[in-house]
Amino acid sequence: MAFEGLADKLQAALKRLTGKGKLNERDVKEAMREVRLALLEADVNYIVVKDLVKRITERAVGQEIMQSLTPGQQVIKIVNEELTALMGGTQSKINLVPNQPTVIMMVGLQGSGKTTTAAKLAGHLKGQGRNSLLVACDIYRPAAIKQLQVVGERVDVPVFERGQKDPVKIAKEALALAKKEQKDVVIIDTAGRLHVDEELMDELSRLKAEVKPHEILLVVDAMTGQDAVNVAKSFNERLGLDGVVLTKLDGDTRGGAALSVKAVTGKPIKFVGTGEKLNDFEPFYPDRMASRILGMGDILTLIDRAQAAIDEKKAEELEKKLRKQQFTLEDFLEQMQQLKNMGSLSDIVGMLPGIDMRKLSAAGGLDEKELVRTEAIIQSMTREERRNPSIINASRKRRIAMGSGTRVQDVNRLLKSFEQFRKMMKQMSNIERSIKRGRFQFPFM
Repeated sequence: MAFEGLADKLQAALKRLTGKGKLNERDVKEAMREVRLALLEADVNYIVVKDLVKRITERAVGQEIMQSLTPGQQVIKIVNEELTALMGGTQSKINLVPNQPTVIMMVGLQGSGKTTTAAKLAGHLKGQGRNSLLVACDIYRPAAIKQLQVVGERVDVPVFERGQKDPVKIAKEALALAKKEQKDVVIIDTAGRLHVDEELMDELSRLKAEVKPHEILLVVDAMTGQDAVNVAKSFNERLGLDGVVLTKLDGDTRGGAALSVKAVTGKPIKFVGTGEKLNDFEPFYPDRMASRILGMGDILTLIDRAQAAIDEKKAEELEKKLRKQQFTLEDFLEQMQQLKNMGSLSDIVGMLPGIDMRKLSAAGGLDEKELVRTEAIIQSMTREERRNPSIINASRKRRIAMGSGTRVQDVNRLLKSFEQFRKMMKQMSNIERSIKRGRFQFPFM
């Protein structure tokens, strides 16, 4: 999970407050000292930390909090509100203009994931019904144009390229084509460097002056912490950014960039990359991220992911199958694959409120490999076996285990679990029918 280290320390510091019936100023200041250390260790800008802790302390030591029936919870509420405000307060959307192509210029250092992010953004906008055009203006990095073509093809968005020509001319030609073909959005993938230099900035400034983009988005690697904030500050001073896209938010992210960039540059985080897949890309919601950091979960993002990953028509068909006890291993496999599209198991569970990921990890955590094994076992079955598991005898089990690289015991465990699930669904269906007929008696009645 993103910010796992920071989240653990903040939650531990604030948990001590919730265990007390009454709070005094000393309790709050001791907790804020731990909060300050946790933020600094997460590579959050020192001035940002100082101002944040000051605001929280001033609000938390007020008479209203001290005399509250749940003072600890009130302090957590204040921390949540201040973290949300620090990261921008509300979601900041792309400025899509009507009646002409919206021009989005993607900028950033080499290695930040800019080219892939351009394709992810195009795919995201396509999902909203937008007709985009990707433009290859990184003419210096080897294979940059080819990379954009490959990822563009994967999201089914066309790529405009003219080889090693002047990037400004390429962008102008692309914009003319976009107007002719009535494209909604033009996304320009610009060149990056390993560091901020005058040559890079001059080229981007010329591009901005000629193309007049409606949005300039800086792509930064969230794992670089304060360096990402310094890069954002430099780009903003020269180009005037409209927003930031944080990549690699699924990695070992300390949190410094996400918590500092808005306060230092005044520019909001608009999107985040949450994985390597081209659909691992979502809008940034400050309130949701603050809730996740404080262990309150993020149900809204989980719902968004479920809606994007789950086919509504198939879900209705599945419900009918469950009611009629016609649920097969083929259906089970399909559900597993849809679950994988929502992200890793640990990421999904981390969005549920009240889940202590530290305790879960200490108890053995979530075995992602178990899902892989289960998928391999089902895929090693014939279609007939998946639809009617009762025909799977000893010799078939040996064949399935050999084909999936597992043991016969693993096959037996899966079949037993699946049969128990089907029995449970049958019992639930019988109870539902009894309730509808008015014949169901609760056990304690």
